[in-house]
Amino acid sequence: MGDEEKRNRAITARRQHLKSVMLQIAATELEKEESRRETEKQNYLSEHCPPLHIPGSMSEVQELCKQLHAKIDAAEEEKYDMEIKVQKSSKELEDMNQKLFDLRGKFKRPPLRRVRMSADAMLKALLGSKHKVCMDLRANLKQVKKEDTEKERDLRDVGDWRKNIEEKSGMEGRKKMFESES
Repeated sequence: MGDEEKRNRAITARRQHLKSVMLQIAATELEKEESRRETEKQNYLSEHCPPLHIPGSMSEVQELCKQLHAKIDAAEEEKYDMEIKVQKSSKELEDMNQKLFDLRGKFKRPPLRRVRMSADAMLKALLGSKHKVCMDLRANLKQVKKEDTEKERDLRDVGDWRKNIEEKSGMEGRKKMFESES
């Protein structure tokens, strides 16, 4: 076991060493990435946002404002165009996904909620408040009269089941049962 324990410790130590080396490499890569982003940001700002020099006279300030408004308008137009492109592409994606589901034959069923609503309330919601329709479903049901069938008459004539059992108990009751069957 001593040999195996030494081997396990060596493997564990090697794993720890590799982990630490990987973490160090990742940390340096993150630092490089951050510095690269910062330089890109500075380059972009210097390219698109030249340093502002404020003129002394009023007409030069007005001219500067007009230029800034023109740049703002151009940026807004570009933003609007990008938003339209994004909306269009998202709509195309939704259509493609729907076609894909249709081709596969699998449809997503939305979760349905149980709605407790009477027929009158449903008609009022559909037709609006102008139409007053009363839909009493129970009033439209037919009245059905029960007709006495032979089985029901027999059951009524039998009466109490306890009396029947007492009559059939003992030898006399069994004789009656055999006599009635034949």
